[in-house]
Amino acid sequence: MEYRVTPTELPGVVVIDTDFFRDERGFFIEAWHRQRFAALGLDFEVVQDNHSRSGRGVLRGIHWQDWSAPLGKLVRCTAGAIFDVAVDLRVGSPSFGRWTSVELSAANMRQVWVPPGFGHAFLALAEGSEVQYKCTGYYTPSAEGCLRWDDAEVGIEWPQREVIVSAKDAGGMSLAEYRARPAFPEGWEERARGRR
Repeated sequence: MEYRVTPTELPGVVVIDTDFFRDERGFFIEAWHRQRFAALGLDFEVVQDNHSRSGRGVLRGIHWQDWSAPLGKLVRCTAGAIFDVAVDLRVGSPSFGRWTSVELSAANMRQVWVPPGFGHAFLALAEGSEVQYKCTGYYTPSAEGCLRWDDAEVGIEWPQREVIVSAKDAGGMSLAEYRARPAFPEGWEERARGRR
């Protein structure tokens, strides 16, 4: 089994392609192997595994958990297809406020690693799109935040503008509001380590 890691425009966010086997019976893929991932520089512990299903046009995000309960995600789409997005929210980062995207689908079996310090969102491109993501931290409501999916300053080029969002996501903050109360201020990693 071989993993191929492709960096994106955002340092730390990577796309992972994995060998898989498909025949008349179906398919087999090894989606996670801690030692093999660590050998590629992706050394993290998984503590929670989430699974969502969305109708076409459903947009979820842009979500994060702040430095008090940082959360990285290894994301894959196991049914349908999604337009997956990461936004750099690390104050002081050269790519702060920038975004990157990748299409994940049941057909291409790609994954994307979104480390702590980044917001994450996706748009379902097909009916019944299912997303599974392994998390490096536990869901912590007091630490969660949301950036507006259509914030003009971030300027994500979504493949469609007519989307279905939750009331919570529709009320997300702007990048300007985020700057005033950042979830990942400079030095957040040291502060997070100090809480462990």
